[in-house]
Amino acid sequence: MIFIVIAVVIVGYAIVIYNGLVGLKHAVSQAWSNIDVLLKQRHDELPKLVETCKAYMKHESETLEKVMQARAAVASAREAQDVGGLGQAEGLLRMGLGNLFAVAEAYPDLKANESFQHLQARISGLENAIADRREFYNASVNANNVRIEQFPDLIVARLLAFKPAQLLEFDQRELRDVNLGTLFN
Repeated sequence: MIFIVIAVVIVGYAIVIYNGLVGLKHAVSQAWSNIDVLLKQRHDELPKLVETCKAYMKHESETLEKVMQARAAVASAREAQDVGGLGQAEGLLRMGLGNLFAVAEAYPDLKANESFQHLQARISGLENAIADRREFYNASVNANNVRIEQFPDLIVARLLAFKPAQLLEFDQRELRDVNLGTLFN
């Protein structure tokens, strides 16, 4: 009788652990989906921004091309759900957008353009939202990864093949300050 009670308690505890791990796994997926939605929205806005800038920035085609190349790299990594590749591509895109907005300062007519102002504000808002969602995603990933490594949860996690998720980390170049002097030479 004691063995049956112990077995029921162990099975019940394993079920509680399993359900907790499933909840964490789905929290990571949901957090990724939230980032994905924002990346898609920004992806759709960038061509509008580049087209608006082209009319004014005839001598800055290299800057505009870099933004579009980085946009394509982000889209490719996003569609493949390649978190590591997305982090690198995001770093390049953010650097390209920073350069674009800095170079735009040299074009007063562009800065005054209502469409440019709207798109700049929209993209900046999306950037902030992506940063917030990235923080939430990484917190979800961390909670998941810690839980599947803790005892006794790791026993259930290994038996049922729960895998650690990858943090969304941006390229180290994004963390450095932009040298604005080089943008205007």
